[in-house]
Amino acid sequence: MKTKNLFFSAILISIFFISCSNDDKYEYYDLATPVTISFDELRKSVDILPPRVIEQSGKIYSYNKYIFVNDKNKGIHIINNTNPENPVKISFLQILGNIDISVKNNFLYADSFIDLLVFDISDINNIKLVNRLNDVFPYYYSIPQNTVVDWQALNTQNNVVVDWVIKRERREINTNILYNDIAFAEAVVTSGQGGSMARFKIVNSYLYAVDSHSIHIFDIGNLDNPTQLESVSAGFDIETIFNQNQYLFLGSMSGMFIYDITEPSSPQFVSEFSHGTACDPVVVDDNYAYITLRSGNSCGAFDSSLQIVDISDIKNPILENSYSMVGPYGLGVKDEKLFICDGDAGLKVYDKTDVNEIVLLNHFKDINTFDVIPLENHLLMIGEGVLYQYSYENNDIKLLSTFNLY
Repeated sequence: MKTKNLFFSAILISIFFISCSNDDKYEYYDLATPVTISFDELRKSVDILPPRVIEQSGKIYSYNKYIFVNDKNKGIHIINNTNPENPVKISFLQILGNIDISVKNNFLYADSFIDLLVFDISDINNIKLVNRLNDVFPYYYSIPQNTVVDWQALNTQNNVVVDWVIKRERREINTNILYNDIAFAEAVVTSGQGGSMARFKIVNSYLYAVDSHSIHIFDIGNLDNPTQLESVSAGFDIETIFNQNQYLFLGSMSGMFIYDITEPSSPQFVSEFSHGTACDPVVVDDNYAYITLRSGNSCGAFDSSLQIVDISDIKNPILENSYSMVGPYGLGVKDEKLFICDGDAGLKVYDKTDVNEIVLLNHFKDINTFDVIPLENHLLMIGEGVLYQYSYENNDIKLLSTFNLY
């Protein structure tokens, strides 16, 4: 009997080691399979739909009494903000591949992957597509982070990627498989106001749009019929654009590039401020540029911070001071106040009168924050699926409303 038990124990141990040995040959992958549509389908997909829940909140834009919230690569949620304490959803403008918008004199400009679309929004309840400029932008598509792409299913020759299906799979270990750890593969007011994360910027009769390495320029003197001008090469890993006076300030993963638009159709390089690799929006007041640097997988930096750069000599920007942050995204300035969306660490409001000793006035914790727009009388802020609005009262910032976009 004892011999039989030993025999069965030996068999069980052998099975265990064989199983462990086999398991050593396998691991689990998140396989990302692209969902694609043709370019013809893309260009027929624009639609005005009833209000709906947001899937992934992106950038915000304010124009007159309306707020436009980007749903990443899906379109734009339109909100009536006549009463900031009680905003109301109006509709959803479906634009596949949309990330950015700008508005001037009731004409809304929006990207749709490689195309620029023009909408007449003079009647917000009857928005009309009035023009489309085809093939004016390079084609980029988002890749889900930390996944393995099913490249055999990816055909971008005649199609665009509109979504991804991610499935957990157990496969034999392949040391040649590489995970994706990057986010991209390669303005009653006459014009509106976007946040610091914007890639579109209207200055007078021109629309400037940046991609990772270029400034795309459109003459919008004829608002419903833009003319594409020659693009300007502007560096690498460009992420954001901001305008102050006759200058464009471009935030990139390697630094800030400054361009002079005295001749608006032909931006001229002025200077560059370099920093370590990091995700990097920038806003500017008269004498300083404020840059948030965020660490993380796709951003590269090990530390997150706010950097304040002296631009009094526009040709020679110099770092004035640096302050540690948790995980900052967008930021904004108004008068003596500096607003920083520090990711999951919340909204931080500083007095920036002395840039060498900025003072924390308010800290709204336990909220996710992405970008802000300081308006004349109040502040707009977008977080993960939530729109926040705050009033300015001297040095005190008070919450007006919380609007759930889900």
